[in-house]
Amino acid sequence: MEQTRKEELTQLCAGLDERAQKLSAELITELCFIEERLAVLRSYPHIRVHPADPTKQKVTPAGRQYKEMLQQYLNTIKTFDRLLGSSESEEISPLREYLNSLRDAE
Repeated sequence: MEQTRKEELTQLCAGLDERAQKLSAELITELCFIEERLAVLRSYPHIRVHPADPTKQKVTPAGRQYKEMLQQYLNTIKTFDRLLGSSESEEISPLREYLNSLRDAE
């Protein structure tokens, strides 16, 4: 029996505390919705080519919507990743260290 995407993502959150699980439930619902929309948008043409001059091209409304939805999806994935604690190992950039040292010096 194959797991649905929602069940798969929910299973990743099994070890989280109650508050984080509530937050993850909302993110999972949003992720599944966006993934379904992206799949539909992928089936539409994203570029319209002028019939007489192939060098003239325009992005279709589906192409614009796909781009916007993809950005939403990536932002939601990043938030979900942070909630799971996967991205805690990120190093502090030298710029961030410098700014922190300036703030601490005051």
